[in-house]
Amino acid sequence: MGGLVKGSPPSDVERIIVLHARLPRVLGAGLVGAALAVAGVVLQGLLRNPMADPFVIGISSGAGLGAALAIGFGMGTTVLGVLYAVPITAFLGALVTVFAVYNIAKTGTRIPMLTLLLAGIAVSSFLSAIISFVMITAGESLHALIFWLLGGFSTTNWNHLKIAFPPIVFGILIIYIFARDLNIMLLGEEQAQQLGVEAEKLKKIMLVFASLITATAVSFSGIIGFVGLIIPHITRILVGADHRFLIPASALTGMIVLILSDTAARTVIQPTELPVGVITALFGGPFFLYLLRKRKTVVGWHGG
Repeated sequence: MGGLVKGSPPSDVERIIVLHARLPRVLGAGLVGAALAVAGVVLQGLLRNPMADPFVIGISSGAGLGAALAIGFGMGTTVLGVLYAVPITAFLGALVTVFAVYNIAKTGTRIPMLTLLLAGIAVSSFLSAIISFVMITAGESLHALIFWLLGGFSTTNWNHLKIAFPPIVFGILIIYIFARDLNIMLLGEEQAQQLGVEAEKLKKIMLVFASLITATAVSFSGIIGFVGLIIPHITRILVGADHRFLIPASALTGMIVLILSDTAARTVIQPTELPVGVITALFGGPFFLYLLRKRKTVVGWHGG
């Protein structure tokens, strides 16, 4: 990077490194951070549970299983020479899992949130057992599989971003449209119904789009924990519980935190690169325990 430091025109190598390695990675980390943070805001609001995160309904385990099958059985990097096998199978695994959990929890036309939570935990445990079996039989692919499951952006490129950008941005915009209804849902489902919010319809819409953005993010980044759990809490303390401000602020905070985490993953123990999921877990776990200790009542929760 000598040319860039000295102010002279960048060399071809420097240009390639910045445009085709560093920039896609930074944008990918920001995009995934925004998706996980917004999904966390939605699920915590719907479940009225501060412990909820984007993986509560089994999305991470579904995506993990899809990726494990692709990596463990050596499907390669492309399908028909165009599509990336691991992101595609991870995405399909996440969507199938969400569909299964949704139908298990569905009672008539209603979706009880507690039942959804328990169904997600049960399905996640089952899928995790299958992932463990795939890991045991993975052979030479075990290292790549473990690294993907821990989360990271070392393989992110422009093609990944072209596929991930539209569904994530579209999903976040749709969620933001319902910010007012999410505010009313904090009062409880009965009061929300009295104020004109169709609670069951809102839950279906929010679950679909929270699942969409999370599944898309996980399919390219792997499983990165604590972002969807911690970021909504941090942002809620800073801007309050109004979803009109909480959603965009959480997206921005998630972007910043995950970009910084990815930078730390690349530089902490050079030349070895840590999975980003390790960094977020190392900082996210203790920080969340600190929040629980210092704030017995989380800002914006009404009996949740």
